[in-house]
Amino acid sequence: MARSGGSNSSRPARKSGRPAPRGRSAPRGAGASPPRPARERAPRPEARTFRLGVVPGATPGKWIAAWRERVPAVTLELVPLTVAEQHTALTEGTVDAALVRLPLEDDRLHVIPLYTEVPVAVVAAESHLTAAEELAVADLAGEVVIVPRDDVLRPVVPGGVAPAFDPPGTTADAVATVAAGVGIVIVPMSLARLHARRDVAHRPLTDGPPSTMALAWLREGDTPDVQAFVGIVRGRTPKSSR
Repeated sequence: MARSGGSNSSRPARKSGRPAPRGRSAPRGAGASPPRPARERAPRPEARTFRLGVVPGATPGKWIAAWRERVPAVTLELVPLTVAEQHTALTEGTVDAALVRLPLEDDRLHVIPLYTEVPVAVVAAESHLTAAEELAVADLAGEVVIVPRDDVLRPVVPGGVAPAFDPPGTTADAVATVAAGVGIVIVPMSLARLHARRDVAHRPLTDGPPSTMALAWLREGDTPDVQAFVGIVRGRTPKSSR
């Protein structure tokens, strides 16, 4: 019996196409998603500096500490000023604000009085005036009263003796002269402490001229940084409103 010569058509046909490899994306066409735009970096805030003028005797330490805690992004720069320079520094914009001594009369300025200092008489350590715990102006009659060129009190001492030499240029020079056993000088308490020496002493002057410290700034320069410092000085908390 002859074998059938039939073809293999009864077998399933092999697929001619190969499967696409995994991970290969489909070609971009009309329905493809557009590429994502690159992220833009946010601009860095500009570094700022708050310039605070400080006259001799001012003690802003606790306020500076509070500023660094509350406004760390803004550098606080201390600018030393003499009392003679304080007005010009404010009106010409050398400083943003300043701790000053009154009087300071100018309608262009905001001025907030802070505290008033007791005046003291600085005398030689061996002076007979150190026998008292405090003095009155009358107790200084007959004493040589030295008034330095940077004086801030303009003391008047009835019966006081004017020096036979030119006024010292600074309070520090005046205190050095007192230490040498010549005369007395009348200053605010903070300046007596600033220029303290072992060879001098100071006593409160009960009826002497006081000195008031204040915070001042230009009305036209009333910036958020200025108001932040004003709030610190006034004792406002970070959550307090103006």
